[in-house]
Amino acid sequence: MNNGTTLVLGATGKTGRRVAARLRLRGTPVRTASRSSPTRFDWADPDGWDEVLRDVAAVYVVAPPVPGPVHGFVARAEAAGVRRLVLLSGRGADTWGDSDFGRDMRSAEDAVRGSALEWTVLRASNFDQNFDEDLFHAPLVAGELALPADAVPEPFVDVEDVAEVAATVLGEGGRHAGRVYELTGPRAVTFGEAVELISRASGRPVTYRRTSPAEYAASLVGAGWGEDDAHHVAEMFVLMERGLLAATTDDVATVLGRAPRSFEDYVVRAAAAGAWG
Repeated sequence: MNNGTTLVLGATGKTGRRVAARLRLRGTPVRTASRSSPTRFDWADPDGWDEVLRDVAAVYVVAPPVPGPVHGFVARAEAAGVRRLVLLSGRGADTWGDSDFGRDMRSAEDAVRGSALEWTVLRASNFDQNFDEDLFHAPLVAGELALPADAVPEPFVDVEDVAEVAATVLGEGGRHAGRVYELTGPRAVTFGEAVELISRASGRPVTYRRTSPAEYAASLVGAGWGEDDAHHVAEMFVLMERGLLAATTDDVATVLGRAPRSFEDYVVRAAAAGAWG
């Protein structure tokens, strides 16, 4: 018999640590797992999965960076008596075609959606927090962000909203079973506009420059990235430039009963916290 414990994978990541905190606040028993957590979980080490899944009722899954492992994990979860899976995926994953970008997330979706368990897929746009916790932060602090993105806007979503949606779905299940939620912010902004808002709120001179996908990939390699990873990120921008992911949705409000946080709200909070100081 499961005891109602929720397993949060990727527990040290941007969404995982926030999902875990919200579940604990709700009084939900939580088991956090990652390669660096006391409860260790590694997608490359299936021998350790069964112990991590013991007495677990629901799992928050962040897709690994390679296609395939989630299929085996789902089979182990079914055998362990897990009832619910909530997968974090990427916005509009079924519109990506044969792009090299996102094969890992599409494989994870196939595994979860093909399972016998109660599942929900959360497809999120690029996170607001990429500007202060991830890829875009160091260039902004240095004074210039150069990306292969022009006039096509992106409906950036606040990772706090993504985590709140995930915790809600994990806790409620039921009406969310078999649903795919496309999570966006309330409006789309271009990267140039995003940088301008950050510059104004932080009081720092920061500029935006458009570059090509090849030049961007080369800059990532120069910064120490592997060639495959650099190509993968550059391909994301190629997809975005098609404009298929630029529209906003109401799915955050559908789950939470309120509008998503705006990009401006995020910028004010991050600037006040000294993110770009």
